Amino acid sequence: MDKVILTGDRPTGRLHIGHYVGSLRSRVELQNKGDYDKFYIMIADVQALTDNWDNPEKVRQNIIEVALDYLSVGIDPSKVTIFIQSGVKGLYQLTCFYMDVVTLARLERNPTIKSELKMRNFGESIPVGFLTYPISQAADITGFDATVIPVGDDQLPMIEQTREIVRSINNIYGDTLYEPKAVLPENEACRRLPGTDGDAKMSKSLGNCIYLADDEETIKKKVMSMYTDPNHIRIEDPGKVEGNTVFTYLDAFVKEDSFEKYLPEFKNLDELKAKYQQGGLGDVKIKKFLFEVLNEELAPVREKRKYYEEHIDEVIAILKKGTEEASAHCDQVVDRLRRNMKINYFDNDDIASNYR
Repeated sequence: MDKVILTGDRPTGRLHIGHYVGSLRSRVELQNKGDYDKFYIMIADVQALTDNWDNPEKVRQNIIEVALDYLSVGIDPSKVTIFIQSGVKGLYQLTCFYMDVVTLARLERNPTIKSELKMRNFGESIPVGFLTYPISQAADITGFDATVIPVGDDQLPMIEQTREIVRSINNIYGDTLYEPKAVLPENEACRRLPGTDGDAKMSKSLGNCIYLADDEETIKKKVMSMYTDPNHIRIEDPGKVEGNTVFTYLDAFVKEDSFEKYLPEFKNLDELKAKYQQGGLGDVKIKKFLFEVLNEELAPVREKRKYYEEHIDEVIAILKKGTEEASAHCDQVVDRLRRNMKINYFDNDDIASNYR
């Protein structure tokens, strides 16, 4: 069985550092290892439209923004197929077929769906497309025979639902689809980076993000206003590390040489945490350190993005080529499923065999 990686993002805005540590950074590492047969990255505009159906221009504009973010962090289109979801027509057919093997009750039990519905406050006006997007996501994964799906914790229920759909299809029609496996970031702090305000989730809609495209001054302003320990009022007060957003970000971004470069009085993060917990270390100092660490990481990303912003035609050509390649593969999967379902009526003469 081939090792096929699939991942992607909804184009509802620029990508932030939560996306970066949660998936983008690991995508670049996977890409550079070359330990795969095929690697797809999807710009999920159909999923984005499920709760932006009345504002398609927002989705349209952000397709390029997301593509720029991909390329700026180092995604290489010669190694990875970047494509736009709506341009792969075979996904619609797969979604339609899979709807017959999933119950409404099962969708409503999906923890990710429950959480998203609560956050968006749909009430009784839940768009069917939004409720069923786990089925659409299953089509996205299986449409490319994907076997490895890098995700964050919040997406695990979606992968499990895809696995259930694959098992149902295979039980009915024989071995047709491949069962995917979720891969989480090894660094636990990267699995769900909190917002700058301390909220459990970094979210565009909550306005608590640091974006990959943010300039140096904007990053500094956001870091210096970041949530820490509300009871750490004076420098000499003992501070809490748990739930302290600054330290969570340091867990995700600090490198071996970060202290030597920017805070030489400490040897490592454990020593810094111990001093903060003991008392005698101010929030301003650790925030300045975090800013230096973040800025070092994001400066080359901003520089690369600047190049592609000046070469948009190149970006569009990458998306067009990738979407064509993705469509060709997905068509093969659709044809395979139709054969096993015996609804490929015009591929042979079997449809009329009972009347001869």
